[in-house]
Amino acid sequence: MPTTAITADDIIRCYAADIAYVAEDKDQATDIGTLADQLGTAARNFSMAGINGHEDVETAATFLAEAHDATDDTERTVFLRKADKLLSPVVWDMTQEYRDMVGDGDEDDD
Repeated sequence: MPTTAITADDIIRCYAADIAYVAEDKDQATDIGTLADQLGTAARNFSMAGINGHEDVETAATFLAEAHDATDDTERTVFLRKADKLLSPVVWDMTQEYRDMVGDGDEDDD
């Protein structure tokens, strides 16, 4: 069964908004190099907040940096897939937990 290839644009589309928020960066990443940097900052912020999973976010940042520097398409795809595998199960939940901790959750304060 063929596997759908994941692209840098897919990674950015899925994670840039949440990661920019946690990294406290006003601009969302538009390339994987910037996203890798923001992931590193987000991992530190998750860690300082005591949110479990920050190690996976840090590892994903390393994979994205490797993908950004890769000159071989196959190697780049492998790093993107590894990063996505780490990020997909945790980023949304971790970001929601972070939002709740800093008082920026979705609940109404009325």
